[in-house]
Amino acid sequence: MNNENQSIPEPIKGERGGKIWGAKNTPIDRENPNTLTPPDTDHGTMPNLKWPFALSHMRVEEGGWSRETTIRELPVSEKMAGVNMHLEPGGVRELHWHKEAEWSFVIKGSARLTAIDTQGREFVDDVSEGDLWYFPSGIPHSIQGLSEGVEFILVFDDGGFSENSTFSITDWFAHTPKDVLAANFGVSEDAFDKIPDHQVYMFETKVPGPILQEVPQNMNEAVEEPFTFRLTEQKPIETRGGKVWIADSTNFKASKTIAAALVEVEPGGIREMHWHNNTDEWQYYLEGEGRMTVFAAEGKARTFDYQAGDVGYVPFAMGHYIQNTGDKPLRFLEMFKSDKFSDVSLNQWMSQTPPELLKAHLNVDDQFIKHGLTNVKKPNVKY
Repeated sequence: MNNENQSIPEPIKGERGGKIWGAKNTPIDRENPNTLTPPDTDHGTMPNLKWPFALSHMRVEEGGWSRETTIRELPVSEKMAGVNMHLEPGGVRELHWHKEAEWSFVIKGSARLTAIDTQGREFVDDVSEGDLWYFPSGIPHSIQGLSEGVEFILVFDDGGFSENSTFSITDWFAHTPKDVLAANFGVSEDAFDKIPDHQVYMFETKVPGPILQEVPQNMNEAVEEPFTFRLTEQKPIETRGGKVWIADSTNFKASKTIAAALVEVEPGGIREMHWHNNTDEWQYYLEGEGRMTVFAAEGKARTFDYQAGDVGYVPFAMGHYIQNTGDKPLRFLEMFKSDKFSDVSLNQWMSQTPPELLKAHLNVDDQFIKHGLTNVKKPNVKY
């Protein structure tokens, strides 16, 4: 067999399986080895828990682009939806609002955010790589790329959300009679002769200057709870296997419906076996390669492979782990439709269970109980 044929993955495990003789997509097979040849511990039928943003429709506009992963692309994702967006320098996601709350992580670059709350209190701030923002449902806001542009991931607290059905200021103006606009603002109708006749959505203009030079003269007082949060400036939970930064309503006060964690797993490390006792988990993979096995009870388990740009999903209370399968750090986001981050560690639970009861269940010995269990939760492990 030549080297070229050896590099083609096939569904063969020892004496089991056989080659695929018909059509196949070798690049996809290479990215999903645990789908082509699942671990023997996988069993039963499970919903699909992976969607690559690379397969999402790209909306290309003046000033940037956007693509989304919702319940239409990933049917199991009923609780949350995501949008990956890029703005060029000066690129603007126009003034708009949503029925759903919006949470975001800045992947690269920097942006200017503007908003007001229901009391008319103002908010303007600049964000950069590793920062978060959160706008409650119905709060109007805008996003603009600064000198280097910006790319970010947005998460919404409803799987049926679509970025294409937001409430936009240009869309409303275009569908309001000019005499009504004139009466509303107390000006003549000709003030609106040049307004767009359709939704603009995204456009490019000059990069804004410093905040103090750009804000209106008659600024109201600022919001009480800022809509931004410097996640990576917080002290992480650090273990031998990696790091975890957590943001929820306990430290990011404005974020009332979405909790999150930024997880970094070292090569050879594992995001420990655990489950979430409050809601589903929506994941976005930032860097590296990993695999996740999800345990669904009733003898069901399924393993998926993930690369940067993929979305992962774990239904409520299902046990899972994420293993770094590459030679570089694996970085991903965990998001939850909740005001609090909450998980249960399998190891910590077992450490607080009477040893004789554990032995009766699992046939483990004293050495395992002494050396394998810890009463301190370690999100990432490496041995």
